[in-house]
Amino acid sequence: ELFDTPFYTRFRSLVNWCVQHRWITIGLTIGTLVLGLVGMGKVQNQFFPDSSRLEVLVDLWYPEGTSFSANEEVTKRVESRIAKLDGVDHVTTWIGSGLPRFALVLDQIFPQSNVSQLVVLPKDQASRERLRKMLPEILATEFPEARGRAKLLPNGPPVAYPVQFRVVGPDPTKVRAYADEVKAIMRGNPNLRGINDNWNESVKTLRLEVDQDKARALGVSSQAIAQAARTINSGSTVGQYRDGDRLIDIVLRQPLEERNQITDLASAYVPTTTGRSIPLGQVAQARFAWEPGVLWREGRDYAATVQGDIVEGMQGATVTAQLNPLFAPIRAKLLPGYRIDVAGAVEESSKGQGSIAVGLPVALFIMFTLLMLQLHSFSRAILAFLTGIWGIAGVAGALLLLNRPFGFVALLGVIALLGMIIRNSVILLDQIEKDRQAGVPTWTAIVEAAVRRLRPIVLTAAAAVLAMIPLSRSVFWGPMAVAIMGGLVVATVLTLLALPAMYAAAFRVKPPDQERLAAAG
Repeated sequence: ELFDTPFYTRFRSLVNWCVQHRWITIGLTIGTLVLGLVGMGKVQNQFFPDSSRLEVLVDLWYPEGTSFSANEEVTKRVESRIAKLDGVDHVTTWIGSGLPRFALVLDQIFPQSNVSQLVVLPKDQASRERLRKMLPEILATEFPEARGRAKLLPNGPPVAYPVQFRVVGPDPTKVRAYADEVKAIMRGNPNLRGINDNWNESVKTLRLEVDQDKARALGVSSQAIAQAARTINSGSTVGQYRDGDRLIDIVLRQPLEERNQITDLASAYVPTTTGRSIPLGQVAQARFAWEPGVLWREGRDYAATVQGDIVEGMQGATVTAQLNPLFAPIRAKLLPGYRIDVAGAVEESSKGQGSIAVGLPVALFIMFTLLMLQLHSFSRAILAFLTGIWGIAGVAGALLLLNRPFGFVALLGVIALLGMIIRNSVILLDQIEKDRQAGVPTWTAIVEAAVRRLRPIVLTAAAAVLAMIPLSRSVFWGPMAVAIMGGLVVATVLTLLALPAMYAAAFRVKPPDQERLAAAG
């Protein structure tokens, strides 16, 4: 192969300039790396992208305490409305519970009377995207009695909402108050919609204030009062009926007309220890009160999660980063034992990245050991190892240019990119050492090694970049492909230009004439 063509001559002159002005080259390389790190701070983070499956899930949440019949009535209207939309193949509905786990990534909703979930199956991907953008407006304007939400199945571990903050503490009243303050701040962010919390609304409850002194005097126990109240309201189980392989409870309860008013409870009779019965109103007074319909716990403390969806084009981690500093005034006044934690996609992403970080030191140690065995030099192994981070600038530039998020899959691509870059550096360093052992002056060996290894390094990098093009359009693998493509292009250029300069600086290489004079002297 001839290396005296005009192209190789110009490239030889460029490498020679980089070696001669090594500190300028190294400074430009460090500047490029710094720009890459700054650029990575501008890239939106993502845990896992949404699935490419056709199903669109619609959640319908009604006020806490909604009856099953009221839930069913509105849900059927929603189902009928969605079924008439263009592009809908069919709709399947679950009333009073979420879907059974037909996919491992499904965020399952437990049975409760105030929730329903629908699966909308579009005819194609274009219809899916149109429905996903259309359904939130339809649900908000035509069915205001329900909190509707349209979403897609995720590709990774299920996360209820992309943005979540968890308020934790020992007292549910104070937890609710702090959660309301967090919710008010989140409502001020224009990138969020559908903000709510997992405690939902308070529900109306019927409480009995028992005069214990009078009850003891009349021989009425608290257990008898509870039994009488349960029988008239929710009923008492008195037996079971077997229907095939199912057992159905037989419940004794007052007719509706005898339990429809709060005064009916006072007319219920309670047995005494003497065998007589007295009206419940003689020992207890009934009144209405409000209490949380749902209470969630986290590590034995009460935990209210404030959550919301993001607008189109934003990522959960980006909005979380915008909101988290705004909670500083609330955190400053929190009582001891209370805290506000970041949850949602950011929390799950940190778990995934943490599992990688555990094994990364061992992997890096093995890589460096293999470099030592191959290059037979600690200094050269360090040079090859340091080139691995050069791809950061290309990764950041490509992700920003193509507006792709940096997520878990892209992180795996960057780790793979590290090995590709180091491989090219080993190729170049090995050629330099072979030329030096053949008696070529070190300066000439550096320049000529870069010239002769130009084609193999560029062709292998180009092959990898071209192989990533089909994957770059994928929703799931696209960020990884874009990260590898951008990082490999920039790192290849720096390997051919900056690595010779770094080698010359590390080993204090002098021009051939000075090297001959030093050897002669």
